[in-house]
Amino acid sequence: MNLSLSSSASSSSLASNSSSSSSTIATTSSSTSWFSGIRGRLNRSASCKVTSNSASGGQDMADPVVMGKNQFRGVLFKYGPKPVQVAFKTGDYQQQVIFIGGLTDGFFATEYLEPLAIALDKERWSLVQFLMTSSYTGYGTSSLQQDAMEIDQLISYLINKDNSEGVVLLGHSTGCQDIVHYMCANAACSRAVRAAIFQAPVSDREYRATLPETAAMIDLASSMIREGRGSELMPREADPCSPITAQRYHSLCAYMGDDDMFSSDLSDDQLKQRLGHMANTPCQVIFSMADEYVPEYVDKKALVERLCRAMGGAEKVEIEHGIHSLSNRVKEAVQAIIDFVKREGPKGWDDPWN
Repeated sequence: MNLSLSSSASSSSLASNSSSSSSTIATTSSSTSWFSGIRGRLNRSASCKVTSNSASGGQDMADPVVMGKNQFRGVLFKYGPKPVQVAFKTGDYQQQVIFIGGLTDGFFATEYLEPLAIALDKERWSLVQFLMTSSYTGYGTSSLQQDAMEIDQLISYLINKDNSEGVVLLGHSTGCQDIVHYMCANAACSRAVRAAIFQAPVSDREYRATLPETAAMIDLASSMIREGRGSELMPREADPCSPITAQRYHSLCAYMGDDDMFSSDLSDDQLKQRLGHMANTPCQVIFSMADEYVPEYVDKKALVERLCRAMGGAEKVEIEHGIHSLSNRVKEAVQAIIDFVKREGPKGWDDPWN
């Protein structure tokens, strides 16, 4: 059976395009996992796997994970019962980097994913991209809590079906908030997270504050929430990209809303309150020094330093002239990610199952 995945890619905090990809697939069966405590919690979803002559220990290294420009070879599978809960994996390995996109993102959200898939394959790591309820235009009626549940479902699938030995979470833009929330939620599979990478952790609140309609819309959202109408939709002008509820708008735009984690006007204590639990996980912060979603008044160098300190000493990577998606600094992005993923450093990687 042949499958063609089409999508276009070029992402920002508020936009993504599509590119095309193809893969040859065949049905797979479940495998055993060291993490038996989680077994059975996953819905038995159908999985599709690349046909190859490789041994069970990994894919044939002669089969490229990228077949051409924006053409990926890999595994398309469902990780949960909802129609949207679909993931795509390049490489057939027991360690995975999970890419978590930002607002409006889906498959192939950033240009660095293609070379990253190739580089990870050489290190015997898989790259997993996935869709969740908040993907594309779904973010306006979803939440960080919903995202965290679906991330946990995906990791559970990888543990049970792929015998995963651990994952690294790679968040882009608002996907960084997802990582922070997931790691704070004490989810069932969070112990399998070996490290976290924050690429473009910026403040949605500070960016949206530069838009003329935001102040009035925050007041309206607050009023609707007080009246018990938080799940109702805001007027169209609140967000032209997606229908958005009062609760989600408030989360993204209000001071100390649920999504307000990386704002420059938060005190050190507030940042530590929001990010301090990440000190228990090896972290890397990749900051674009020409990020178009960071207001000009923000001291980017000071901000990234404060974010890393709030996370207990996260590794800092400043990419000069890099824009939000790093489409103009792809090589630097991939190199920083790969160096971090494969480094065992002074602390090393703890076995997630011990």
